[in-house]
Amino acid sequence: MADPTTRYPTKPFSEQKQPWPALQRDMKPVPDCGERSYRGSGRLAGRKALVTGGDSGIGRAAVIAFAREGAAIAINYYPTEEPDAQDVARLLRAEGHKIELIPGDLTDAAFCGELVAKADTALGGLDLVVNNAAYQQSKASIAEISAEQFDRTMKTNVYAMFHISKAAIPRMKAGSCFINTASVNSVDPGEELLDYATTKGAILIFTKGLAKQLGSKGIRVNAVAPGPVWTPLQVAGGQLPGKLGEFGQDTPLGRAGQPAELASLYVALAESGTSFTTGSVFGANGGTGVI
Repeated sequence: MADPTTRYPTKPFSEQKQPWPALQRDMKPVPDCGERSYRGSGRLAGRKALVTGGDSGIGRAAVIAFAREGAAIAINYYPTEEPDAQDVARLLRAEGHKIELIPGDLTDAAFCGELVAKADTALGGLDLVVNNAAYQQSKASIAEISAEQFDRTMKTNVYAMFHISKAAIPRMKAGSCFINTASVNSVDPGEELLDYATTKGAILIFTKGLAKQLGSKGIRVNAVAPGPVWTPLQVAGGQLPGKLGEFGQDTPLGRAGQPAELASLYVALAESGTSFTTGSVFGANGGTGVI
C-alpha cells in the first residue's frame, strides 16, 4: 500500500516556462510516468494501440503501461517533441516491446488519416486508440484569446479526435476500444481555460455519443478525466504567469497528480475485463469530487 498524500512530493512547483509544446525531460521535477514503478502482467497481450501525445505526460504513462501489459504501440507526437519520444521508445525497446514512432501535426486533417493508416500497417492491425494529445493555453479573459489560439485548441483537441476516430473505426473489430482524455474542465471549467475547457466538454459528449453508435459493433468508447496532473502542458502556457506554485495545491490530497497515477485507469478501460463499460468517464482528480 502507498499513502496517496505522501506518495509524491507536496511542495509547490517552482515557476518555470518552456516554449510550446515543452519537453518533459527539461521539467523540474521531471514527471513520473511509471518508468520505474509500473509492473505489467500480460493484461493487454497481443493488443495493438495508437496513442496520441504518447511521448510525455499522461500519454507516456499509458504507453509505458500498455507496453508492459503486452501491447504493441504506435506513438504520435508533435515533431519538436522528438527527444521525449526517443527517450520512452529507447526505454521500452530495451525491454523488448514493439514501439513505432509517428510524428506529425494533429491540426492537419490529412495527417490524422495518414497516422491511423501508418499505425495500422506498422502494428499489423489496430484495436486500441487513445485520443490524448491536447493544446492548452491559459488566458485571464476571452479578450486575450486570439482566433488562432481558439482554432488550434479546437483542431488539436476535438477535430483530431474526430478525424482519427473516423479513420480508425473501419479498421477495428469487436472487442476494440477508444479511450479519450477528457478533464475535470469538461464539467467544471477553469475561468482561465475557456477554449480548452470548451473542447474538453466536447470530448465528454463525443465519448458518450460515439459509444452509443458503436455499441452494436462491439467497440467500446470511454474517457479518463484528470484533474491537475504534472505534465508539459503546465509549463508551456497551461498556467497563468506566477500561478504554477498553486497548481494542485487545493486538492484534498494536497498536491497535483503524477501521470503514473493514471496509467492503471487506461489499462483497466482497455482490457476485456471491463467489457460492459462503455460511454463512461472516470475521474482522477485528487478528491475534488468533480467527476
